[in-house]
This record gives sequence, structure tokens and C-alpha cells, in this order.
Amino acid sequence: MNQEFLKIKNISGEFELPGDKSISHRALIFSAMADGKSTIKNLADSVDVKTTAECLKNIGVKFESDSGNLIVHGVGFKGFNKPDEALYCGNSGTTARLLSGLFAAQDFSTILKGDESLSKRPMKRIIEPLEMMGCKIESNSGTLPLKIKPVDNLKSINYELPVASAQVKSAILLAGLHLNEITTVIELKETRDHTERMLNLTVEKYSDKIIIPVSKKNYPEHGEFFVPGDISSAAYFIVLTLLSKNSSLVLKNVSINKTRTAYLYLLKQMGADISIIQKGNSYNEPLGDVIVKSSGLKNIEIDSAIIPLIIDEIPILTIAGIFAEGEFVIRNAKELRIKESDRINSICVNLKTAGLNIEEFDDGFSVNGNIEKGSKIFKSFNDHRIAMSFAVLSSLIDDDCVVENFECVSISNPKFLEQLKSVADFS
Repeated sequence: MNQEFLKIKNISGEFELPGDKSISHRALIFSAMADGKSTIKNLADSVDVKTTAECLKNIGVKFESDSGNLIVHGVGFKGFNKPDEALYCGNSGTTARLLSGLFAAQDFSTILKGDESLSKRPMKRIIEPLEMMGCKIESNSGTLPLKIKPVDNLKSINYELPVASAQVKSAILLAGLHLNEITTVIELKETRDHTERMLNLTVEKYSDKIIIPVSKKNYPEHGEFFVPGDISSAAYFIVLTLLSKNSSLVLKNVSINKTRTAYLYLLKQMGADISIIQKGNSYNEPLGDVIVKSSGLKNIEIDSAIIPLIIDEIPILTIAGIFAEGEFVIRNAKELRIKESDRINSICVNLKTAGLNIEEFDDGFSVNGNIEKGSKIFKSFNDHRIAMSFAVLSSLIDDDCVVENFECVSISNPKFLEQLKSVADFS
């Protein structure tokens, strides 16, 4: 589906976003592992999260709907059934990597496969630590499909992450939940900490290292989850509001976990008028309202230490950057090349289509100049974050623009267009 976008006049109003995708994956997995019935409220309706649910169904987990909530009948410790066939992870790296950690500790073989895009993404980063724990994994030269075989001697490890990755960290922690001995993950750079929060792990910080221990004592219990709104999906509407004249927007009950809001503080450093009001917590996950108003922005130097915490928001931060004063530069972000698309290249191709001056590096890019007049067709590269970012750009310029293959946004936010229409004035 090629989606046309018209320039908007302004943004106003408020709305709630569906549940955070990262938290939703974990709420499903932990509820399935627990012994007993759990209730999940405001679960994300994205394709990725539905993929995780389908994988869990195929190993014996039962789900039912109740007044818009999802009831999960957890199977308890090692209570999963051997699947009849390979489990399909679609386009979801979170599904593949987290379930790899779970299946490393089960008493049956499992095969995980994915779509064409996911099958190109690196899995060696999870294979290596899981094999150190004694797991036996066959792969396609470090990519999907993975065949995970049962072992009798899974063992605890102390593992320092060579790459900042919440998915790798979570895979190891999930395997470690099945052992009496303590498994420890050590981070040199902070990443999303949803797994630690939802399992109520004791996290210690020593100078430049983050120490995360886990054992069977931390095995998840049944309960009730409220999933805060997706703060990454909020980013597109936040940037659109900042760059639109006479605009204001309130995004209610979104995740304000500090490992997810780094992009908000970066925008504030650039001059953004953004307020955050904390309203409570759900399973140690803070939530609140984000209030945004039109702002003039100025580009700043982006510290390499923050890159792992803004990696998913870099495409939309780029749109903010091209309207801000000065040159926008991203470096130390090579991880972007192995996302749903090569996001460095995807961004640069589309910015060149807009007529901007681009210099592409191995680990990032720089952009300056002015957008050329005339209608434009932007490529989504079947990447949801690229599609939504260039939908925002298309909504800010005078000429009619099209984003190709826009249906890929369903990976994270299938209601994006509906949400946009609810707060945008096109008159």
C-alpha cells in the first residue's frame, strides 16, 4: 500500500497509545512461564507481539479475552509442550532472541524461523552466550533458522555483553531463570531494562559496569499487568507536534522508563518544550503523561553513550534534526545497519530524495541543506520506523508526498493513520 500524505496545519488534542511493544513481549512470556492465570491490560496490538503470542500458543499456552484484556493461563516451570513444527517469529527480533533464551532451558528441541528480513539479522550474539551455558544450537551460519536442542547440564555463567543489546541480555536472563546457581550479565552501556524491572531483579552499578544477577529464585509469578503506552510510537507524534506551528499534544499513560525516554531529553536539549508528569507504576514500570508544544530546535552533538538508548528513535530524530538549526550528525550507530532494514542507508536514500545534502558513514551520517520543492515518493524499505518517520516528514512539507509499502507500520503501530487523523488539522 502506497500512502499519500498532505501537509498538516497543526496538531492538537490528546490520546492514549496501545501498550509498549517491548513490555508487551515480556508480559506475554513471563505470564506464560508463571504457574496460574495472569491478566494483561493494554497489550500492544502490533504484529510483532501477536507473533510472540502465536509462538506461545504453539507450545501449549492458552489465552482468552475478557473485556479487552488478555487472560494468560501460565504453564509453570518447564510446563511447555514440544511444538509440532518450527515456530515462526515473523519479523520480530525480540520474539526470536527472547524465546531462544527460554527454549535453551526446556526439555525438548525447538526450531525458530523468521521472514526474509529477520533471517538476515545476526543471531550469533545470542548463540555464543547460550552455548557457554551448555546449550546446543544449530544455525544457518549465525542466522535463522535456529535449532535449539535440550541438554542435561545447563550451567550458570558470568557474561559481559560485547554489544549493548537488551535482547541478548534478556535471552541470557531467561535461560538463567531455570538454574539454582546465579547467572550474571554485565553491561558496559545501559540498555532497556524491562526484563530486570518486571522480574524485580536486584541490579547493582559499579563505576562503569551494570551487574544483573538472576536465578530460579526470580522465576516469574502470575499476576496482573498494565502495559503503559508505547513511548517509541509516541516519538513520531512528539516530533510532528514540535515541528508544527501553534501545536500542542498530550500523550497519556505512556512508559516513562528512563531507559526509553533518552530521546525526550535529547530533544529538550535541542530546545523542545516537553513536560513529563509521572502518574504511577505497573510492575516497576513508571508511566505518565507527556505534554508537547511547538518549539524551535537547534542541533547538538550527540554523545555516543546515549546511542543504545535512542537507537530505535534515530530515524524520527533525524526528521527533527533536518528542521533544526545547524547540521544533524549521527555517529557510533553501526547497529542501525542490522535492524529491519539497513537504517543508515534507508534514511540517507530518502533524505537524498528530499534534496538534502548527505554524507553517509559506516556508523552513521550527516545531513544539512534545504528540502527541494516538488512531490516526492519515499521508500519504507518495509521498515516500520522508516515508514512512520517519513510519514512525519511528508506531513510537514508543502508538496504532496507518498510513502511506499506503508502497511509495514503494522509491525509496531497498526493504528498510526487513525491516530494521526485524530489530532491533525489538514484544513
